[in-house]
Amino acid sequence: MGRGSYSHEAHRRVVTQRKDKAPTEVFRQGGTDPRMKPYGVVRESRDSEGNENSIGIVFALDVSASMEAIPHELAKDTLPAFMSAVLDVLPDAQVLFMAFGNGFTDRSALQAGQFETTGELMDQWLSAVHIESGGGGMGESYDLAMLFASRQTSMDCFEKRKKKGYLFITGDEVPFDRLHVSTAKRWTGLDIGADMPIHTVCAEVLERFNTFFLIPDPVRAKQCEACWRTVLGERVIVLPRPAAAAQASALAVSIVEGVITTPEGLSAHVLKYA
Repeated sequence: MGRGSYSHEAHRRVVTQRKDKAPTEVFRQGGTDPRMKPYGVVRESRDSEGNENSIGIVFALDVSASMEAIPHELAKDTLPAFMSAVLDVLPDAQVLFMAFGNGFTDRSALQAGQFETTGELMDQWLSAVHIESGGGGMGESYDLAMLFASRQTSMDCFEKRKKKGYLFITGDEVPFDRLHVSTAKRWTGLDIGADMPIHTVCAEVLERFNTFFLIPDPVRAKQCEACWRTVLGERVIVLPRPAAAAQASALAVSIVEGVITTPEGLSAHVLKYA
């Protein structure tokens, strides 16, 4: 997937139409969209005419009740600005949206769209996400999202050029200490052989993706930041507010790609894409 070209104006028109809509008006799925079921599938990010240097970017969104603000902000406001900032650095970027919940209790514990280049198609996948509104401190399956990214995506950027993609995971809870064989099999169809400690899951996905964990605000960081830093270190980002997720992700791309190297460059980026 990933054919076509991006138009900021067309994408902005799509999100502007829902500027004042509530989350329940944007995300209207009553269950997992059949196209987003993750069992036994592989999502591809490929080079094509006009996109010869594709690079895969994955947003893995915690869609529990406490975290629905981030997908809502992306859908009604911030995704076009993210794309403009990223495309200035990576002109052939392709974006895939995933959503996850609790692999033990939820009906839609893992959902996965396709890698797309156009804003309209990105928006279709994002708005197709089922917001289950579960949660409540029982834990979320960040491990499933990382497993899917590491084993069920195929990207020309990595396979042809050994260039890592980007993975942004949102969340406000500590991870489960391990990914169970039965959980992985149930949701992805993969046989992982033995339970995988969370450190192993993280190490595997880091081989193919520049991976960042975004915590929505400093208050919620108190309950999970320290734990996540033991597995992802400086790749844990505490946002000032949920709406800053897209801007922080774009900043991370620019820093990793070497475009931003000074505090002055950081300030200029923030002003340009605010």
